[in-house]
Amino acid sequence: MAIPRGYRFDVEFDSAFPQGLVLIGDVAPDNDYQTREDKAAGRPVRQKIDQVTGQRQWKATVTDPDEPTAKRASFEITLIAEVQPVPTTTEVLPGMRPIQLDGLTAEPRVAGNGEFKYQSYLYRATGFTVTRSGAGTRPSSSTKPSGAAGSAEQPGKAA
Repeated sequence: MAIPRGYRFDVEFDSAFPQGLVLIGDVAPDNDYQTREDKAAGRPVRQKIDQVTGQRQWKATVTDPDEPTAKRASFEITLIAEVQPVPTTTEVLPGMRPIQLDGLTAEPRVAGNGEFKYQSYLYRATGFTVTRSGAGTRPSSSTKPSGAAGSAEQPGKAA
């Protein structure tokens, strides 16, 4: 039997991101696209819902210090949780904090245009966990929402 399209492979965080990740900014709701007609009619903005788990999606921008290509080092990741996930670490620079993701999965994708296509992955996680070094962590502040994963596309990283 073939692996179905959209299958989410479980991945150890340290295997996917040996040097960890750095969160840039804050976690925000991942909202559906709102058309002009929606805005004109005064319809409220709706937050996206993960089709697998039925939980809310949250997005955040991260940077992978292990990625050699600058264009591919920063990407957006989506976390799946009913409440907004809160990072377990403090800022090391204004707006930047080292993070480690819990419940990480990878989904293979093809990215790029025309003859410049390449292998990429959508990384999904269920929340944040304490970083392996423990540096800058807040005591007893772990968010580990249940459910399947969120999404983030990071080009070229092997699962």
